[in-house]
Amino acid sequence: MNLWLGTTNKGKIAELSSLLKTERPALALKTLVDLPHYTQPPENGQTFLDNARIKAKSLRVMTSGDWVLAEDSGLVVTALNGLPGIHSARYAGPHARDSENVAKLLKMLQIRAGADRSAKFVCTVVAYSPEGTEHIAVGELEGQIAKLPAGNLGFGYDPVFVPTGETKTMAELGTAFKNRQSHRAKAIAKLLESGL
Repeated sequence: MNLWLGTTNKGKIAELSSLLKTERPALALKTLVDLPHYTQPPENGQTFLDNARIKAKSLRVMTSGDWVLAEDSGLVVTALNGLPGIHSARYAGPHARDSENVAKLLKMLQIRAGADRSAKFVCTVVAYSPEGTEHIAVGELEGQIAKLPAGNLGFGYDPVFVPTGETKTMAELGTAFKNRQSHRAKAIAKLLESGL
């Protein structure tokens, strides 16, 4: 069975592939690079669900007869009124690198000296079956924002996110931890329970 992943983010592709192949080894995973004439739609929704649905519906048009899966995820920081949220990948600008997004996040928290550093990672997954049935799953991981980046085993905001109950960042805890506890792992586990 083919399953198309609606992302070009290499970190997300690696995580999703690892999670899905562990639980469903018979899946043949395909990515957007396997579609020669596909252009990603603008992520102009107001929520993680909106953006995941936009990507999944767009991909479904190009891959009829197969499962499709798209997700939207990001970091929600209490002291920043939920930012960067749906803008996580482009918090420091439309083509910002992970390090630039992290730097802006730390600067914004520094400006708010003594601010609550609690945060959560949120992942919303939308999948469509070949028949068009929509499946939605949400995973969250609570934690705190560290004062300085640490670790190199992740991507995005992993170097500054310390999960609740841990003393190391996601980028220090690595793949095994993420495959068990991350927001993406929790969302995929719920999705698999729903019938994928």
